Amino acid sequence: MSQDLTANLEALLAKGNDAPPLRFALATRYLAAGDAAAAVRHAQACVALDAEYSAGWKVLGQSLTAAGDRTEAAASYRRGIAVAEGRGDKQAAKEMQVFLRRLEKAPP
Repeated sequence: MSQDLTANLEALLAKGNDAPPLRFALATRYLAAGDAAAAVRHAQACVALDAEYSAGWKVLGQSLTAAGDRTEAAASYRRGIAVAEGRGDKQAAKEMQVFLRRLEKAPP
């Protein structure tokens, strides 16, 4: 069923329905499926479409972490925290702060 959902989301994208929530959903699906490269691609597109979409920064940080790019993941979390705080999205900011701390404390 999850492959069907991913295929349906990809079909929406192919029809030209590109939007941050669609890219976020695709990034989340690919991240859950273990395809970090695809997750990064869609998360990057998400924040490129809307740099103020705090959830997009969170999934980008998670995707980059899964892809092994800790430096860019940390930068994404920092940017996401700033965006979330600027929008008053305290929960998203707190979540990204936790992810950032874990990333910084993890052995290289």
